[in-house]
Amino acid sequence: MNKIKALLFDLDGTLIDSEKFHFDCWNTFLCPYNVNIEFKDWLSNYAGIPLPKNAKTIIDRYKIKEELEDFINRREKITFDGFRTTNIELMPYALEFIQLAYEKGLTLAVVTASPKIDVEAVFERNGLAKYFNLFITRTDVSKSKPDPESYNLCVERLGVAKEECIVFEDTLNGVKSALAAGITCYAIQNNVRAHQKLKIADELFLSFANAKEFMLKRELI
Repeated sequence: MNKIKALLFDLDGTLIDSEKFHFDCWNTFLCPYNVNIEFKDWLSNYAGIPLPKNAKTIIDRYKIKEELEDFINRREKITFDGFRTTNIELMPYALEFIQLAYEKGLTLAVVTASPKIDVEAVFERNGLAKYFNLFITRTDVSKSKPDPESYNLCVERLGVAKEECIVFEDTLNGVKSALAAGITCYAIQNNVRAHQKLKIADELFLSFANAKEFMLKRELI
């Protein structure tokens, strides 16, 4: 592998510990419909999937009589309001890893299936935007993960070769997106029950601390 020049990060569940936040938002939103999603069900069937697709799945699964577009818009407002007012913790060792990569002079980017307004709200609140050169969001593409469009767009805008990049993801859809774009992908997932389906990633780690140790030992950064 060539010397790495750019690191591309998924957001939800990879950089920020937001899966429980999204889960709670859904159950708050679905309460008037007498629908409650269990967390195990959320992790297995909804985590890492763009909100519009989850909305369609939920409407069909629970036979909710609502127009999909309005349902999505009302649900997304809950997420946006929450991101503006809630402190979302970073994933373990994520900040240390970001700071190390930044100090080493690597180009950092976020590639997420979340809409632009949510991403701006998150980074305005946590103050980490200074570390990143580029944000690719669902708003920037026509096809979300697992389609490779977002990662292809990211490397094109950064002006780097795919061989000079590593992607960090935490879900199967995200890993599939990176691999479909032809970019090396490391899965960061502290839930060992999810490791079996994430084995398609080029490497699989419990945390960014393990990834850092691996990359330093291999002199990738």
